[in-house]
Amino acid sequence: MKHVFFVTCPKNIEDLLAQELVALGLEKQRLAPAGAWVSGTLEQAYRACLWSRLANRIILDLGAVDARDADTLYAGIRSLPWSDHLDVRGRFRVHFTGRNDAFRNTAFGAQRVKDGIVDCLRDDSGQRPDVDLRNPDLSIHVRLQHDRAHVGIDLAGDSLHRRGYRTESGEAPMKENLAAAMLYRMDWPTLAAAGGDLVDPLCGSGTILVEAALMATDAAPGLLREAFGFERWKGHDDAVWQSLKQEAQERRRAGRQGNRSRFWGFDQDKNVIATAWRNIERAGVRDIVHVERQVLADFQKPGHADNGLMLTNPPYGERLSERAALDSLYLKLGQVAREQLPGWRLGVLTSVPELGHAIGLRCDKRYRLFNGKLPVQLLAFEISDEKSVRPRVADDPSQPPAPRIAQPARAEMFANRMRKNLKTLGSWARKQGIECYRLYDADMPEYALAVDCYADWLHVQEYAAPKSIDERAARERLAEALAVLPDVTGIPAERIVCKQRRRQAGTRQYEKQATTAHELDVTEGDCRLRVNLRDYLDTGLFLDHRPVRRWIHENAAGKRFLNLFCYTGAATVQAANGGALSSLSVDMSKTYLDWTQSNLRLNRLDLKRHRVERADCLKWLDAPAQETFDLIFLDPPTFSNSARMEDVLDVQRDHVALVDNAMRRLAPGGVLIFSNNYRRFKLDPALETRYRVTDITSQTIDRDFARNPKIHVCWRFEWP
Repeated sequence: MKHVFFVTCPKNIEDLLAQELVALGLEKQRLAPAGAWVSGTLEQAYRACLWSRLANRIILDLGAVDARDADTLYAGIRSLPWSDHLDVRGRFRVHFTGRNDAFRNTAFGAQRVKDGIVDCLRDDSGQRPDVDLRNPDLSIHVRLQHDRAHVGIDLAGDSLHRRGYRTESGEAPMKENLAAAMLYRMDWPTLAAAGGDLVDPLCGSGTILVEAALMATDAAPGLLREAFGFERWKGHDDAVWQSLKQEAQERRRAGRQGNRSRFWGFDQDKNVIATAWRNIERAGVRDIVHVERQVLADFQKPGHADNGLMLTNPPYGERLSERAALDSLYLKLGQVAREQLPGWRLGVLTSVPELGHAIGLRCDKRYRLFNGKLPVQLLAFEISDEKSVRPRVADDPSQPPAPRIAQPARAEMFANRMRKNLKTLGSWARKQGIECYRLYDADMPEYALAVDCYADWLHVQEYAAPKSIDERAARERLAEALAVLPDVTGIPAERIVCKQRRRQAGTRQYEKQATTAHELDVTEGDCRLRVNLRDYLDTGLFLDHRPVRRWIHENAAGKRFLNLFCYTGAATVQAANGGALSSLSVDMSKTYLDWTQSNLRLNRLDLKRHRVERADCLKWLDAPAQETFDLIFLDPPTFSNSARMEDVLDVQRDHVALVDNAMRRLAPGGVLIFSNNYRRFKLDPALETRYRVTDITSQTIDRDFARNPKIHVCWRFEWP
């Protein structure tokens, strides 16, 4: 009698699974995501349970039932002949996958299936079975697809990738059927039949070695398992099962006698080598598999085989900073492969395919796989002089990636957005005579960047991706943006500066990131300002404060100006060029006070009238007032714990004292502009009882920052 089965497997090996199942006698019906539908006899299904190296579960299909809502699912389940499969005194469990409008919670779906089964059996006998999640007699699998639920019996019981030889916790995460898929992709069975050897120079707990040895010796992986789900199923045919097991044992004995391959594994970690030995022992292949502690640099060809396979799964590196260290590992892996194993094949499983360039061999094929939920690629190489190329290390993740378009359609969407912004913002900036402006600010979630124009230069800041976003994907999109920008803007790649903007503690945003002495003079209104696009996280000019500086320029004539936390003095230059009688710029950084003086000189301003003072602004404001000012700009950082400061500054906590102390220096009729960029900032209402306070934030956000209205907050303070 023929049945229909759904066989599950890891994603992207469905074709291999179908080939394997057909070779085991089953008939292919169709592929599905992470599985294949096949038909065949119960004996053929048993054979697949015993011999499949790729499958997770083999599910005997009982049919599909209506699952538009909970009641129809329950009724459909209850209508199935459960007494043919489960004793009324038996134990069962339900595995429910999929969602629709009626079943948003898989636990709820499993509960309704359980109710239908229990009530069906209770109707027939007056007794009910028990639910047992750990040791059931029957495992029931329900796959919800749209409004239909496919119901089946899991003949495996537990995932078939669990062969039984890996029993210890803390082992490498690679599953046995992924290792088997890698071996099939690299055509290991053909190499083994020809007497080739297998080497894993980074073997970890030995999964690849054991799976390769089981293939080479024609050992059924299911022989190592203690139990299968069908063994307590009421439809089980034990005579057929025992016959298949006996056949498999005979084939294993013959396979061991005919095997000419040897298996060698190395790892620098003595603990995983000890684990590997125990796995090898439990798999029964200790006489043909050898592992030992050895660093990759000491690798020499073991054995005497003229052909074979080096297959390995190097560390991935969870973060970009760790992946940078993998370049040398891949360089060394390629070196030892080329020197020690000419004529062999090499397979490398990696989550960072660019690292394959460091191996120094032309990649013949790339197979997309999944290690759990992590997308990976198996890179396949032939080790020969003809395939040798110059090794290239992957991009340094601390540096911008090389411009490259991975997905043209996605990159074109970014290009279209940039064209639109150039047409609107670019036109607005030209009409306003604005040379430095924000052209793009994470308009598209896929491209979390800020792109600023500085005359004929672009300054690109990549916002650090949240932990939920894969860093490789973020880096790929940054590479696409860098490839698109020159064509769209007409600014050559050598005039595009890229940085990553991370959340900074203290005054790290003011600290030097590099030393290139890359300075550029730009225009803002009638002022010249010096910026540095490369050496610091910020450029020396906060573009969002352009309207504030413009207002200062328009209202500074004949006034004494005070610039607190002055940074590079751009506001001071605007005040001075606007006709301020005098100015004082205060900051604790010598670097930025020197920069302020450079900006003043650039505009030919008198440094005697426009002074700078190096001081901790908190301490300076606490001191008795020596002079008063008609116009004050107070723009403190959100937080600062610089070693040069005696106190820690927290703008939310300290802003009342800052404003009060600054107002002590404000002359009658004067104006204090208070601003900060803390997104959750709340102005203390007590200040409004002492001063005339006007929220002018909306007036200080120009069109290029309209998408980001929380870029800063700003108030005007005056005496009542």
